[in-house]
Amino acid sequence: MKLLASVLMAAALAAPAFPALAAGETPAQQKVAKPDLVKGQASFAAVCVACHAADGNSTIPANAKLAQQHPEYLLKQLQEFKSGKRADPVMQGMAALLTDDDMRNVAWWLASQPAKEGFAKDKDLVALGERIYRGGIQERNIAACAGCHSPNGAGIPSQYPRLSGQHAEYTVKQLVDFRDGKRGNNAQMRDVAAKLNDREIKAVSDYIAGLR
Repeated sequence: MKLLASVLMAAALAAPAFPALAAGETPAQQKVAKPDLVKGQASFAAVCVACHAADGNSTIPANAKLAQQHPEYLLKQLQEFKSGKRADPVMQGMAALLTDDDMRNVAWWLASQPAKEGFAKDKDLVALGERIYRGGIQERNIAACAGCHSPNGAGIPSQYPRLSGQHAEYTVKQLVDFRDGKRGNNAQMRDVAAKLNDREIKAVSDYIAGLR
């Protein structure tokens, strides 16, 4: 009996220790803490509210509306601002104040906030903007925006960001930065924007602002 007990004890000590896992959960998944929306709101209020408004619906056309954005996209952008992969001195400084957990909490809190609708303003360009967004420009191999960002601009979670209602001024800057190589954290968008001229960028950005 003593020999059996010794063998069992040795086996127990030699076995790798794993924490208890929920059904279907892997060790890697367990390490990622669930987002804390209360902490997310607090971090957002401390770091982001001056530029993006208390509910994430920025009232400053140069600053992005963030409310109801896909959290995975927001998290990726914050991480890339912090690392410098997405170049922006202001946002890099803000993101530097956030830990990985802070970023996750902020991203999921913003996703829970309802987005406010926007409006297209340039009636002379709206038809061109709609054509580019919905059908692209086939003769120049420019893909339709709707193919990735959906017909109503809702995007595809974890893959493509929500665009509907976004400030036209902000969207114009992002497309120009992609085209001119100032924003380099998305090769697909860089290739699309490279084929657009200023008028086309303005038209599609204004159309996006009115999507809902």
